[in-house]
Amino acid sequence: MATPNSDAILFEPSGSPAAAVPFARGWAAQRRLQERLLADPNGPDAVLLLEHQPCYTLGRGASEAFLGFDPADPPLPLFRIDRGGEVTHHAPGQLVLYPVLNLQRHGADLHRYLRALEQVVIDVLARFGLVGERSPGQTGVWLEGRKLAAIGVGARRWISQHGLALNVNCDLDGFGAIVPCGIADRPVGRLSDWLPGLTPQAVRPHLLDAFAGEFSLALRQPYGGEALPPW
Repeated sequence: MATPNSDAILFEPSGSPAAAVPFARGWAAQRRLQERLLADPNGPDAVLLLEHQPCYTLGRGASEAFLGFDPADPPLPLFRIDRGGEVTHHAPGQLVLYPVLNLQRHGADLHRYLRALEQVVIDVLARFGLVGERSPGQTGVWLEGRKLAAIGVGARRWISQHGLALNVNCDLDGFGAIVPCGIADRPVGRLSDWLPGLTPQAVRPHLLDAFAGEFSLALRQPYGGEALPPW
C-alpha cells in the first residue's frame, strides 16, 4: 500500500449499528463538504460512509424509461441528482461510500477515478475470498454475473460528489421496480448471497481500508470545527 500523501476526514453516523440516513440528509452533507473544498481546494478531502433509508436515485441524464412506476407517484422517495448513470436503489444493508475529493490530487481524470472506485470494491471482495469483475463499457463491479456495486459520480471544478454503493445484505426487492443502472440482462446480487450472515458492520472496516489504500489517504475523525450537523 502506498504511503498516505494526505489526510481525509471520515464522517459516519453514530451508533452500532448506525441508523440508516435519509437520502436528502446524506446529499446535503455531501454538498456542504463539496462547498468547503471548493472554497479551500488545499483543505482536506472527506468521505462519508453510511446506509440509506429506502429510495431511488436518477442520474442527471437518466431515462425514466428504466422506471417500472410513475415518477410522479413513486413507491419510495425518488431523487434526480447531479451524478452520472441511470437509476439505482438504496436500502439498509447496502454500504454507500461518498468521497468528496479534490481530484486534482488524484489524477484529474474521471475515467481513472471510476476505475479506482471499482478497484476499491474488487479489493474488498478479495479480502473475503471472492473475485470481483469489471464489465467492458460499463461501470460497476460484478460477481459471477451479478452486479454487487453501482458507481456514479459527479464533480464541480474537480471536487467530487457521490460514489459507490455496495450491496451487503440489503433486501433486493426494491430493484425489481427498476432496470438497475439501465442494464436489463444482468441481475443484481449482494455479498450475503455468497457469504450468509455477512453484515455491513463486518464489511465497513475493509471498505474504508481499501479506499484509503487505493487513494493514498489517511482517514481521521473530524476536528471540532469540521463537524457536520447530527445525522
